[in-house]
Amino acid sequence: MTTATVVGSGPNGLAAAVRLAQHGIDVTVLEAKDEIGGGTRSGAAIVPGLIHDHCSAVHTMAVGSPFLTSIDLAQYGLEWCWPEVDCAHPLDDGTAGVLYRSIEQTAAGLGVDGGRWRRSFARPAAGFDELAEDIMGPLLRVPSHPIGLARFGIPTVAPAALYARRFRTEQARALFGGVAAHTFRPLHLPLTSAIGLGIITAGHRHGWPVAAGGSSAITAALARMLVALGGKIETGVCVRAFAELPVADVTMFDLAPEEVADILGDALPRRTARAYRRFRHGPGAFKVDYAVTDGVPWTSSAARQAGTVHVGGSFAEIAAGERQIHAGKMPDKPFVLVGQQYLADPQRSAGNVHPLWTYAHVPNGFTGDATEAITAQIERFAPGFRDRIVGTAVRTTTEFAAYNRNFIGGDIMTGAKDIRQLVFGPRTTLQPYSIGIPGAFICSAATPPGPGAHGMCGSNAADAALRYLA
Repeated sequence: MTTATVVGSGPNGLAAAVRLAQHGIDVTVLEAKDEIGGGTRSGAAIVPGLIHDHCSAVHTMAVGSPFLTSIDLAQYGLEWCWPEVDCAHPLDDGTAGVLYRSIEQTAAGLGVDGGRWRRSFARPAAGFDELAEDIMGPLLRVPSHPIGLARFGIPTVAPAALYARRFRTEQARALFGGVAAHTFRPLHLPLTSAIGLGIITAGHRHGWPVAAGGSSAITAALARMLVALGGKIETGVCVRAFAELPVADVTMFDLAPEEVADILGDALPRRTARAYRRFRHGPGAFKVDYAVTDGVPWTSSAARQAGTVHVGGSFAEIAAGERQIHAGKMPDKPFVLVGQQYLADPQRSAGNVHPLWTYAHVPNGFTGDATEAITAQIERFAPGFRDRIVGTAVRTTTEFAAYNRNFIGGDIMTGAKDIRQLVFGPRTTLQPYSIGIPGAFICSAATPPGPGAHGMCGSNAADAALRYLA
């Protein structure tokens, strides 16, 4: 029987394993930690019964993922939950840019920018399921839907700062800017519109859901499916050297490129090794989980209903902060992502105490404490927030790297998403999943289409492995 070893049990590693097992391959997944899941792990913290996501939290790109929609994970326990409001971006005057799954509802709240928002997203959102087949695979290939891809792709080349100029109101500019900031790149650079446009378009098609019971439910469902297909998972197995790898027809690495280079050593082709060791990482994340009595007292009523809140002020303020962290400087008022998953999934709360998930964008390897900066940013738009805090749990950039080997310096994106790495992945090649050793492939978020619990990096790499085996 054909065999495969997958190193790493994040959503991409498990997606690759499931895809291979579906084709009758005998698959074994090796996970260094005692718990599977990579960045999708969840667990009780601060207050008994309060469930916090450790990293990945809201799954706009996962719910409509071509791979995840091709398999029935509901039968293995995965359930999606949606908040009333997808995302809110509060401003200092008490107003907010508000994003709903409905384009019409979103446009209605953006005043004079409603028509512009509708023209920007109506057509790509209507065709997103077809579009996803192209944008969530390797970009340098013949697309399945070239006209739709061209219509969507041309605007993504623009810097987010330029794209935002099409909107007149600060609510619309800030709403777009907050989503574009998910790229962890200075917003005046080319292609920084891409992630913002992609997430907003996907959201208007499928919403911004969370997984019932925590993000760990996604990888738990994938693991159950893998076992049902005959696959195996071994935890507590840390592969550090080429000699520790089992003999297999195919080996998949759900690891950062440097980790792959360290494991394979001299077995890795020199050109690949050089590229992997020069792989660039982006800024880091500094995470603070809060236990909050009665929730956050946002000034904006929409923010009190939103599963995600972007805290960063105006577009100009967000852009300035992203420039600073890219230059290695910690802003006084960092961009903060806030997750209120319990609004969609009440089982995560403990009575009237609710879990609040947050992280700030900080320089890679930041050694300071951003807890007060995050708290102050939330207090800025929710006066009285401090008085409701029951407890906190902090994860620094260093702790992120220890938590997950792929998050070097707190880089939860697994690599800077600059033009070259966004298009090609960890090395300049038309085969981003191949590492130059027969039967060996990389399937982490360092490869296209990048970070998220969508599993597409793993699925795409598995397809490359299947072509190799054919």
